[in-house]
Amino acid sequence: MTSGMRITWTLAGSGWVDCTLEDHRAKVELTASYITSAPEELLTAVTRLVAGETESRAQFEAEPTAYRWIFYREGVNAWIRVLELRHGSDHDNKGTEIWSSQLGIDQLARTMIRCFDEVAQTYGESGYRGKWGEHFPRTELEALRRLWGTHQHPQTT
Repeated sequence: MTSGMRITWTLAGSGWVDCTLEDHRAKVELTASYITSAPEELLTAVTRLVAGETESRAQFEAEPTAYRWIFYREGVNAWIRVLELRHGSDHDNKGTEIWSSQLGIDQLARTMIRCFDEVAQTYGESGYRGKWGEHFPRTELEALRRLWGTHQHPQTT
């Protein structure tokens, strides 16, 4: 399994976010527009994986480009693929894989929670709403935190 995954969520302007995704092998930068519920979709996809689903997805629209996150679960491990698509309605096979990684479900959940905790600390919930144009995804973040707290697995070395 890889380690050291980090996600950074930076409000880049009114209704835009830059999302940096990195691990020890690669780093990619994604853009998302407020026209979809990108943060809510991302948090919900990880929550579903923690809950035991074997596949979940989230999509960022960057008008017209889209970034599709595909999460697969096998046991306590997750495989993440991020595809770049010319148009959000394109099938997966039309996308270009720009990032992939494997890690434990616990590490994935912890990484996502840390990312959005940092967002809340950096911008505050009202500052987030002012820049993003929508409410901070508090409900989805807390749902992930609660579920992760009840489903944590021992760390494997």
